Amino acid sequence: MKKSLAVILSGAMLMLAACGGGSNQASGDKKEKMVKIGITQIVEHPSLDATREGFIAALKDAGYEEGKNLKLDYQNAQGDMNNNASIAQKLVSDKNDLILAIATPSAQAAVQATKDIPILFSAITDPVSAELVQSLEKPGGNVTGTSDTHPDAIKNTIAAIKKFIPDAKKVGIIYNNGEPNSVINVKNAKEAIKEAGLEAVETTISTSSEVKQAAESMVGRVDVLYIPKDNTVVAALESVIAVANDKDIPVFSGDGDSVKRGTFASYGFDYHDLGYTTGKMAVEILKGKKPSEIPVGFPENLELIVNKNAAKEEGITLTEDLLKDAKIVGE
Repeated sequence: MKKSLAVILSGAMLMLAACGGGSNQASGDKKEKMVKIGITQIVEHPSLDATREGFIAALKDAGYEEGKNLKLDYQNAQGDMNNNASIAQKLVSDKNDLILAIATPSAQAAVQATKDIPILFSAITDPVSAELVQSLEKPGGNVTGTSDTHPDAIKNTIAAIKKFIPDAKKVGIIYNNGEPNSVINVKNAKEAIKEAGLEAVETTISTSSEVKQAAESMVGRVDVLYIPKDNTVVAALESVIAVANDKDIPVFSGDGDSVKRGTFASYGFDYHDLGYTTGKMAVEILKGKKPSEIPVGFPENLELIVNKNAAKEEGITLTEDLLKDAKIVGE
C-alpha cells in the first residue's frame, strides 16, 4: 500500500513538472521577436542626421524600441564610396530584417547588394533616375522610400535670389559632380537660373577638403552663391559660410537645415519629418506589407526660411515686406 502511494505521488509530481515546463514553454513562445534594422548613411551632416532621427522616432512611436524589441546597426561611410559598398554588403550578410539607406549613394549600394531584404531610402533627389525604383507610384522589387525633392523648392529658392538681391547677375554653384543627386539638382538649378535671367557659374569638387578653395575661387566672379543638396559640400558648409561672411557674398541653399547653420535663405522643409514618414513605411513593411506596394513619398510642406544673422554677416538689407511669411532663424 505504501509502495502504491509512493508511485502515485511520484507520478503526480512528474505531471506537475510537465505542466510547469509546458507553461514556461508557452511563456517563451510569447516572447517578442527582436527586429534587426541596418542603417547606412553616406556622410554626417544635419539634414541626413535629422532624417535618421525622424525614422527612429517613428519606429519608437509604433512600439519598436531599441534594446527592447529593436536592434539598430548604424553605419556611416564618411563620404568614402569603398566604405559605402562594404557597409551595404555587411548589412546584407548580417541578415537584417530591413535596411534604411540615407542619401543616393547609400541607396544605390544597398540595392546592388540585395534583392531579398526590404530596403527603404530617404533624402533621395530622383529615385527613378538613380535606378532605385521603376516608378514613383509603383516602385517594384524590394525598394521604396522618400524623396527630398519638392517640385517647387529649387525654382522658389532661385526666385528668392531676385527678390532679396535684385542687382544680382551671376550665381555661383559649388557641387560634387560625382554625386548623381547633385548633378540632377544642379541641372534643375541652372534651368531655374536661366529662366530668372541670371547666369550660372559652376565649380566642382570631389572631397569636402576642396570646398573652401572652391568657395574662395568664386570671390569676385559671382554676386551670390547657391549650394545645392550636395552631401560633400554640405558636410563642409562652414567653409563656404566663412568665405561668404568675410567677402559679403549672400548664400542661398537647397535645404532648410543649411540656413540654420548659416546660409542666408532657402525654400525648405524639416528633414526630421521626412525621416518620420520613412519610419512609418518601415512599420508597414515589418507588419507584412511589401515595399513594392508603397508609393515613394515626398515632403508635404515647403516654406521660406531666412537667417537674420547671416543677412547681417553677408551684407543683406532686410525689410518687413521681404520677410513676410518667412520663417526666421538665427535671431
